[in-house]
Amino acid sequence: MYAIVEIAGQQFKVEKDQRLFVHQLKGEAGDTVEFSDVYLIEDNGAVTVGAPAVEGALVTAKIEEHLKGEKVIVFKKKRRKGYKKKNGHRQRLTKITIESIVASGAKKATKKAAAKPAAKKAAPKAKKAAKGDDLTKIEGVGPKIAEVLTAAGLATFADVAKSTPEAIKEILSAHSRLASKNPSTWCKQAELAAEGKWDELKKWQDELDGGKA
Repeated sequence: MYAIVEIAGQQFKVEKDQRLFVHQLKGEAGDTVEFSDVYLIEDNGAVTVGAPAVEGALVTAKIEEHLKGEKVIVFKKKRRKGYKKKNGHRQRLTKITIESIVASGAKKATKKAAAKPAAKKAAPKAKKAAKGDDLTKIEGVGPKIAEVLTAAGLATFADVAKSTPEAIKEILSAHSRLASKNPSTWCKQAELAAEGKWDELKKWQDELDGGKA
């Protein structure tokens, strides 16, 4: 029996007792963690494919230890600008052991979790439509992130400008695919957009890399 599951923004093919390294998870060594974004399960030749996730499926794992990966050199250079920048990076990782793959049994929890976002999204969408703010004009913010921010009550440029990078990071951390995003400049970008300073915003965005200075 094996499953295709999303863990910390990455997809893995996992089996019981398998050990693997994933992007750092919350928790201490010895803790048990659960993953409900299971996209496919194979059980004795029977394959179940989710749409996108298999309803009720659950993968549990035990945290073995937290560690860092090998060092990676990141080098940036701009031609004819005299700009060079060199950085090193070591990805924080978590070693886990897969303890179980459950094909069903988490349906009640899944339905309850799905109902809450639907209720939250309704009101902010109306607010966004009324004011006409397109959060994707912020460098680094795509349609999915804009949807998540709107659901959290940050539906306008003014809302984002009043928030903080730390608060936005906390909102994104609840979504495994978005947890690695860096919102350090989003509030300032939103402030310029809210004030209608589009030329100044465009000039600054040309210097940004995925929303980061």
